Amino acid sequence: MLVETAILGLFPAAMIFAAASDLVTMTISNRLSIALFLAFFAVAALIGMPLPDMGRHLAASAIVLVFAFGFFARGWVGGGDAKLAAATALWLGFSHLMDYLLVASIIGGALTLLILQARKWPLPQFMARQPWIARLHAVETGIPYGIALAAAGLIVYPDTIFMQAVANVF
Repeated sequence: MLVETAILGLFPAAMIFAAASDLVTMTISNRLSIALFLAFFAVAALIGMPLPDMGRHLAASAIVLVFAFGFFARGWVGGGDAKLAAATALWLGFSHLMDYLLVASIIGGALTLLILQARKWPLPQFMARQPWIARLHAVETGIPYGIALAAAGLIVYPDTIFMQAVANVF
């Protein structure tokens, strides 16, 4: 029961929290990325993932972190987005990494176009009084790409070894 709860709850809850946090505050907490990192190893141990497989998941995460921080250095994504992408890659590993990156790119592109288009329209007064909506609408504000990263993680996660472990129990 503990294993199923951890598999079904930890990663999805973290993704939902990351998306909501990025939408409302334009930040993704370092604590969330660290918690995802640590939880991976706990859940991987609970399902009996071999150490070499854990190492490959860690390598996937490291590669994503290097590229994501390159994007951060260029101002294309925020630091929280870079860390979230790496933490998510840790859970998905190489076997699902390309699917994740493709889905995140598609959702991120659509999200970016949607927000840029919405910023061209005047913001209704009742919405402008909400600080997070006004910040999201401001032209100088970035795009909360954590939403796309989290959504892509949730879309790809059901195909992972973690969910297969739960399916094998039931």
